[in-house]
Amino acid sequence: MAAPKIIVLGSLNGQLEPAIKKLATLHAKNDFALAILTGDVFTPTTDDELISSLLSGTLQVPLPTYFTLGTHPLPERIAAKVETDEEICPNFHFLGKRSITKTSDGMRIVALGGLLDTNLVGGQSKEQHLSFHTEDDAKALRGANNADILLTSMWPANIWHGSKVALEPSQQASIQSTKVIAELCAALKPRYHLSASPGAFFYEREPFLHPSQGDSGVNNLTRFISMAPFGNEAKAKAMYAFSLNKSDTTTPLGATGSPLAIHQKKRARTDESYNRFGGGHHRGDRHGRRNKRRRASPPPGPDRCYFCLSNPNISSHMCCSIGDESYITTAKGPLPTSTTFVEQGLSFPGHFIIIPLAHAATIPSMGDTPDPSGDAVRTYNEMTRFRESLQAMISAKSSHKLGVVTWEISRDRNVHLIWQLITIPADLIQKGVAEAAFRVEAENQQYPAFLTKDLSLEEQAGYGDFFRVWLWADNGEDKIKGKSLVMPLAPDLRFDLQFGRRVLAKLIGMEKRFVWQDCMQTEEEETKDVEAFREAFKDWDFTLEQDGA
Repeated sequence: MAAPKIIVLGSLNGQLEPAIKKLATLHAKNDFALAILTGDVFTPTTDDELISSLLSGTLQVPLPTYFTLGTHPLPERIAAKVETDEEICPNFHFLGKRSITKTSDGMRIVALGGLLDTNLVGGQSKEQHLSFHTEDDAKALRGANNADILLTSMWPANIWHGSKVALEPSQQASIQSTKVIAELCAALKPRYHLSASPGAFFYEREPFLHPSQGDSGVNNLTRFISMAPFGNEAKAKAMYAFSLNKSDTTTPLGATGSPLAIHQKKRARTDESYNRFGGGHHRGDRHGRRNKRRRASPPPGPDRCYFCLSNPNISSHMCCSIGDESYITTAKGPLPTSTTFVEQGLSFPGHFIIIPLAHAATIPSMGDTPDPSGDAVRTYNEMTRFRESLQAMISAKSSHKLGVVTWEISRDRNVHLIWQLITIPADLIQKGVAEAAFRVEAENQQYPAFLTKDLSLEEQAGYGDFFRVWLWADNGEDKIKGKSLVMPLAPDLRFDLQFGRRVLAKLIGMEKRFVWQDCMQTEEEETKDVEAFREAFKDWDFTLEQDGA
């Protein structure tokens, strides 16, 4: 399969019509997979008629085209459009101020737009259309672990160090660069780091090698490229095309060491946090955009959903690992504490949440489930992989003394599907006590009886609403006890969202911790738990696998 071809443009500064016409001509000859626009696509003086033609579809974008914020906020009408539809027009996608995107070609794009606002010393910026970000915005994106393309408005500090590509003093003086962008690039090791030059000049640094980590023997190579503005009078390079070949691990002639090493503190992965995402989006239609939710006006939307990437108020420090389709976090107000299972070998609360990146009520609502390459199948498979990895880690760390209970509530009325996973003593599962507890509590609440059923993804599509619980334990002698129980739920049934937690709280004698709001921890305590978990989980965390390794 040929490597996808990408074309990059410098700041359009409102010149959308000539830029789109140029893209159409080049795309017809080269068949690009996508286009990336750096810097400012719009300006405060962008013609309102141009915006109208874009929103109406009169001005057609010829190929999937992505952009983030530059130094100017989005025009009011464009901002209103992306807030409601997350799409400006066909093929024209706003990545958000901070985001992680996986395209249908498998390319992983991390974006951080706007300029650093040093007046905001903590937290993540909330307004996705305004052209500023905070240090926490940049730090949060490190949890993406890797990227094919990093797109930022600001340059990484000292990127020109060690380079033979000269910058004029006036050019260097005009560059807006920050240490946090350098640290983000060092953490993600993107194949390409793209930005926009503040003046009419193009800059392409020699490729540089990040310090090798682990025993893979593969050095990570980044190419930093900053585009001149589109249509600049100096005729500096404003368009750049390349093929993204993930299998190419050769080191080109002239490559240098990383100029970012001075910013790359020696730290464990536990220092990484991922914005859950203060603004991340995950696209998945045929050009990388995720299908919209089925419901016409879901309350709340992704920007206010507690589990969605575009909510700027997410507790990013609690995110543990991010995959291509889903991620895991520790639970707020966990049922077990960091000391509950310390004698069995766990130094962190064994309570996690597995969350799809897509803002969807159920797995089937993500797409056509029979399609093995569709969003629903990919998401379900990766969430299952997270669940199985957590099971294996907890069993191994506890010398098989602990098992795992995972449950999901699949209802069309959901705002965002999640799976909750809680650690309990393995013998409660092996002896059938946990199963009995769920069945008895269902009977006490006058809920439908549980069915012993492995509900496949294909079956889910036509099954309707349900509550499902997985019970899993391993005695260390190749005897794994795993069982799936399914409770069908009528659409009009009032079902307790805390049913699973209620059952387990009674089962392990922690009834006083049933209400999660009463078990809230400080951010310092939560961060300590996440760090302890990440250290324990690193041998099972498949997201740490490096491309090409």
